[in-house]
Amino acid sequence: MLVIYAAITVQRWDSNFFTNVYVGLAWWVWQGKETAKSPFPPPRVIGRKVEARGHVPLYLPPTAIVTSERLKALREHMRTHNLSAYIVPNTDAHLSEYIAERDKRLTWMSGFTGSSGTGVITLQKAVLFTDSRYWIQAERQMDCNWELQKSTWVTSIGQWLFNEVPAGETIGLDPFLFSVDTWYSYHQILEGASRILNMSEVNLVDLVWGSERLPPPTNTIYCLTDDFIGSTWQEKVAHARSQMEQHNKEPTAILLSGLEETAWLFNLRGDDIPYTPVFYAYTLLTKTDISLFVNRSRLSTEALQILTAGCPGSLCVKVEDYDQIGDSLRKYAHQDGVIIWIGTEYTTLGLYKEIPQENLLEDDFSPVMLSKAVKNSKEQKMMEAAHIRDAVALIQYLVWLEKNVPKNSVDEVSGAHYLDTLRREELYCQGPSFQTISASGLNAALAHYSPSNFTSQKLSPNEMYLLDSGGQYFDGTTDITRTIHWGEPTAFQKEAYTRVLMGNIDLSKLVFPPRTSGENLGERGKRKQEKTDILTDDFPELCLLQISTWRTTFMYRITS
Repeated sequence: MLVIYAAITVQRWDSNFFTNVYVGLAWWVWQGKETAKSPFPPPRVIGRKVEARGHVPLYLPPTAIVTSERLKALREHMRTHNLSAYIVPNTDAHLSEYIAERDKRLTWMSGFTGSSGTGVITLQKAVLFTDSRYWIQAERQMDCNWELQKSTWVTSIGQWLFNEVPAGETIGLDPFLFSVDTWYSYHQILEGASRILNMSEVNLVDLVWGSERLPPPTNTIYCLTDDFIGSTWQEKVAHARSQMEQHNKEPTAILLSGLEETAWLFNLRGDDIPYTPVFYAYTLLTKTDISLFVNRSRLSTEALQILTAGCPGSLCVKVEDYDQIGDSLRKYAHQDGVIIWIGTEYTTLGLYKEIPQENLLEDDFSPVMLSKAVKNSKEQKMMEAAHIRDAVALIQYLVWLEKNVPKNSVDEVSGAHYLDTLRREELYCQGPSFQTISASGLNAALAHYSPSNFTSQKLSPNEMYLLDSGGQYFDGTTDITRTIHWGEPTAFQKEAYTRVLMGNIDLSKLVFPPRTSGENLGERGKRKQEKTDILTDDFPELCLLQISTWRTTFMYRITS
């Protein structure tokens, strides 16, 4: 097997936004059978159906877990609730991209740890739907109870359910783990074909998980100091209210469901989710009132004082219990003359159903989320300073690698840990911004690979090394990618790397009008690669090109 992966990150500051452009080209060429060098058996052996589905399989890779008892218990609950199938997404009640351990229901049921995927369990089968970034990883991690479907499209999942679930039978799901758009896509495919979608009152995976599931977090939620904020929370609230006043639909309230929305609005931080300084909360902001739904005991004394300093008045934050969001939203939404502005990308079906249609104003993103993406001059300077300090740690790491890789003393795990250590020595660093992708040789073909003791390989001067990592700082968030070869790359490796570099340079020089989509920019970056035969139709699923305004910077990362 020959693996080529070239990736470069361009960070660009403009007066109104920060764009993190990532250009990646992954090319995977099979040459006969896997060599003895690979620590894993051929993928064709892993993840296939077995006749004795209820028993522990005779053969599993070391990275897989046995799920027989968990599936058996889930199916018992499905029968109790008269369900023929149950859908398990990989998200939380805020539709977050990165989720806490207690919300990793798909991982607990299947063993699959990738960030993108949907599980579907029937009374006879268990299937994982995921995209090409995770196909190899899924086959390494799932036992023989699970089948892999190489798609994430809702239409593909819906078609599979249509084929597997007879007409008149019921499919269950947790409405607080599904977006409005996803629900209606399933509804259109299945209910029109006499398959019933049931919004379960309880999450069946949670019933099976039981006491083993981690409890809700209780750690302290704290304030950012004035040095690290672009605007006060009062200024941000005033701006959101002005947007309500200017809207022709005259909304009376904004509902914030995305965790980063509330954290940004109030200049608060937590650590409920690994690598992301957010906390579980909702906000209902009206023209005269502010309700923050978070467990009050978690707020630091300083945070509580700052939020309630304006009481009574229009800048007084009323702190309500996190679990009261449903009741409070329902009570407000059924008043005469109210219009609630929501961002459907982060609002779950469960909350959406609490608001009468005539009282809804829908956009993809709330005005607060869009305001968060526009950085003022102070925020831009902070982000630049964070990147400079992060670059110091990165350069130290690259020098260390150059000295130690030839000694055969560095593997993927030890390298990632050392980089984390170097970052933490930098001013204001709070840790990594995502799990470091430290991948050598064959592992570099996995787009979101993170090393473990089972998979870690030695870094070799004769193989390419992919590093994708970042840091969380009080004044900014970083995400960098580098591809390194300490020996003599092949002509093919040089060609692949150079084509990606050329596309990246084109993007860095590109002048484009406002509201240009990442998809349109991606076409520009791809041109240099299309001029060579590197991209062919032989392995279309193994070519990776991602060019976008990454959500890790705009939406999911807290940068100021």
